[in-house]
Amino acid sequence: MQVNMPLTGIFPDQNIKLMKEALFYKTLGSDTVQCLLCPHHCRLSIGEEGKCRVRINENGKLIIKSYGVISAIHTDPVEKKPLYHFYPGKKILSIGSFGCNFHCDFCQNWEISQSFPTNHYKLHHASVDEIIEKAKQIKDNIGIAFTYNEPVINYEFVFELAVKAKESGLKTAMISNGFIAEKPLMHLLTYIDAFNIDLKVFSDDLYRKYSGGRLSPVLRNLKTIRKRNCHLEITHLIVTGMSDNTEFFDDMLNWIVNELGEHTVLHLSRYFPNYQMNRPPTTPSLLKYMFDKTQQKLPYVYLGNIFLDGSSDTSCHNCHSTVIERYAYEVNVSGLDENGNCSNCGQNIIQLIWK
Repeated sequence: MQVNMPLTGIFPDQNIKLMKEALFYKTLGSDTVQCLLCPHHCRLSIGEEGKCRVRINENGKLIIKSYGVISAIHTDPVEKKPLYHFYPGKKILSIGSFGCNFHCDFCQNWEISQSFPTNHYKLHHASVDEIIEKAKQIKDNIGIAFTYNEPVINYEFVFELAVKAKESGLKTAMISNGFIAEKPLMHLLTYIDAFNIDLKVFSDDLYRKYSGGRLSPVLRNLKTIRKRNCHLEITHLIVTGMSDNTEFFDDMLNWIVNELGEHTVLHLSRYFPNYQMNRPPTTPSLLKYMFDKTQQKLPYVYLGNIFLDGSSDTSCHNCHSTVIERYAYEVNVSGLDENGNCSNCGQNIIQLIWK
């Protein structure tokens, strides 16, 4: 992936030696450790890596191999995360490292999330202070987004950067699969302003089969994020022959409404064959059907990876007037006042505004 902002310390893969002792683990005897960062709770003997392949037992200590390692850094529209109700029309500095604690057969970003230093052709190192300074220099930039790969597995760097961003007046967003243990999440919630959580499929069996994870920790964490009043949006990839099951889909919608609230923002994203899955792309007709079905329960639903007229616009759930028009990543905030309220009826729509 091309990196469009220069960082210091470019080096070949084989010379990467940047490591840091991990947070959230315990020792089990003299040579075994257990990682407590995510619900996998990997038990590792000396020299063994966790499922994420970036955390390794070195001489009885859990070491993170990806600390400060950056595979991609871009200035993106905040809508690209996707976040549609969080500072619409603004930019956000987006960074990613490598690796993931899931191994989804259908991964849409596998070049980074399923890559590791031995096979990644270009990596950079950046300090927390360097990234903060870059973020401050970008006009109309609201902050930093942790994205591209799974940020949870790079917790130590993400946490330090989020704390420093908060101190610097920058906003933070995490684009994640939501598969994190409770204690690390609670520590993080103070410093992350917005989440987009990828809810893969409303079936634990299919989570295990196609992602190597579990559904229940993700649902628990969605409720925790909502209770802490962090900004929350959800992405759901409609995968042919998996999450296109209408029974699973109906159960998911009912759960979102009952547990997270009827104004939860949901992005329905079109699947394309990628990585280890070669099923046909999601049909536009099915996406439109699920979009229409969702609108009956959730007023803030959007389609991704496809352009259908009106499916990216935001309409007030009270008076139904269009308040934000979107075409690709061109955004026209035409119907909101400076407090994020509908200009027509005064209904609050955007909780975190763009002053």
